[in-house]
Amino acid sequence: MGFLKFGINNWLIVALLASCANVATAQQLPAQTSEDAKPSLAKFTDVASTLGLSFQHIASHTSRKYLIETMGSGVALFDYDNDGRLDVFAVNGAPVNDPTPKGTIPQKTGPEHWNRLYHQKQNGTFEDVTEKAGLAGVGYGMGVAVGDYDNDGYEDLYVTAYGGNKLYHNNGDGTFTDVTAKAGVGASGWSTSAAWVDLDNDGLLDLIVLRYLQWDFDDLWCGEHKEGYRAYCHPDSFKPVAALVYHNDGNGHFTEFSQKIGMAKPGKGLGIAFADYDRDGHVDIFIANDSMPEFLYHNKGDGTFEDVALASGVALDGEGHTYAGMGVDFADYNNDGLPSLVVTDLASQMYAVYRNRGVGSFSYESYPSGIGRMTMAHSGWGVHFLDYDNDGWEDLLITQGHDLDTIEVTFPHLHYREPMLLARNTGQGFVDVSADAGSVFHEAWVGRGLAIGDINNDGRMDAVVTTNDGALHVLQNETLTANHWLTLNLIGHKSNRDAIGAEVKVITVHLSQMATVTTASSYLSSSDKRVHFGLGVESVAQSIEIHWPSGIRQVLKDVKADQILQVDEPTR
Repeated sequence: MGFLKFGINNWLIVALLASCANVATAQQLPAQTSEDAKPSLAKFTDVASTLGLSFQHIASHTSRKYLIETMGSGVALFDYDNDGRLDVFAVNGAPVNDPTPKGTIPQKTGPEHWNRLYHQKQNGTFEDVTEKAGLAGVGYGMGVAVGDYDNDGYEDLYVTAYGGNKLYHNNGDGTFTDVTAKAGVGASGWSTSAAWVDLDNDGLLDLIVLRYLQWDFDDLWCGEHKEGYRAYCHPDSFKPVAALVYHNDGNGHFTEFSQKIGMAKPGKGLGIAFADYDRDGHVDIFIANDSMPEFLYHNKGDGTFEDVALASGVALDGEGHTYAGMGVDFADYNNDGLPSLVVTDLASQMYAVYRNRGVGSFSYESYPSGIGRMTMAHSGWGVHFLDYDNDGWEDLLITQGHDLDTIEVTFPHLHYREPMLLARNTGQGFVDVSADAGSVFHEAWVGRGLAIGDINNDGRMDAVVTTNDGALHVLQNETLTANHWLTLNLIGHKSNRDAIGAEVKVITVHLSQMATVTTASSYLSSSDKRVHFGLGVESVAQSIEIHWPSGIRQVLKDVKADQILQVDEPTR
């Protein structure tokens, strides 16, 4: 299919599809041709420059090796103007002096340091609308979280930073207003990933904000005391700090209540994801911590949470060691109806795969899954499950690159810049298919953020990738396949409008798949909220079962494949 052939004018109203009288809206797309049906290898092409996405991240590296220089930054894929096309928001750093006095808060001093919003036009290219939107930002930017916190039908942005987080309300006219002070969500210190999720199922999105370390511009020397060997300090040199959890009060204001609900445990949080891992009807929270035990907050159903990571088997690796938890995704990769976990980390540790055993615990599956063998010598950050070939099995896409720019001096077999990793899910484990997936997988970057979504609405999942002190990349999925697909855009009415936290189960003749609606996961980034399913050879989904956060259960029958389907939550 051509790039973005089908715009908003192709939305059609379809008949009632469920006994609960829902309204579903579909963007009809033509079925793939017989030529497309010929099997082929995965293929992704970097089309950032072609599409007009010229973003350049500035880390402001110094000889003092301030830790903050290594971490950024994030990216978001979301439709801010409701035109049916995904837009891109990229987070940027700020100038850092060499040396920088302790207590300094870096600020953006010019357009080269701005965060950037790119609007996707009808022809599939992008235009920079940052100034008009009012999203240049402040501070040394880190991450971004997308969610419609006031249920007005327009996606809002929460941007984290060292130097002050910002909540931008989407005005619905292409502009955003900084409502941070009014909302009470400014935070302090060094924030990283954030996530919008309705923790108490009151129909309003709450906000979880991870913080990394108790850190300042101290002139610490780490590494050998000779020229060329000074290194960035290990996180062990700094104390942990608790995440902030903000309850949405429903009047444009939030109340911080992490202590009240049991989520105030100090950590070194970098990645966050959520799912109902124990099938009790309540969403649970996983936090990837750097070089200390990971957290799994179990939702007790009474408004409080408890960290059960150690008892559940996800606090440590298979040998009982901590590791540098970076990015995370929480999804049902083996189609057993249970959400499992993948966590990226630094070289010599292997990425962690935790398979959900269905009894409230997980087994460490890095070796059996195949991920361990292919990642031991690599450093991963942004990570996301996605079905790139629409065969019904969730594959893995991971950004890579070490945090130490001197790593090759001390460990010649490791690398600062690394190619991305694409691991195909065979149904029996993962195999590395990067080498044959396009030239983009042969380029070495200092990869960081990763957001996924179907940018050109052709039924194949694409990705946007950020690099530390480097360019933004757009991986357009050009994989040829005969497999069918289905994308669902859920609209909540009693639940939060984004339907974040809803569970979707899709059943075909050969497969049953489950997904949680979320914009979180990965690292510092926010992905398209629409849920995508590969259907393999099936041209019809026999049933789609949706469990809305409100508790409403909705069933659709005999849904045709190869379409983007809007599903509204029943109001009765």
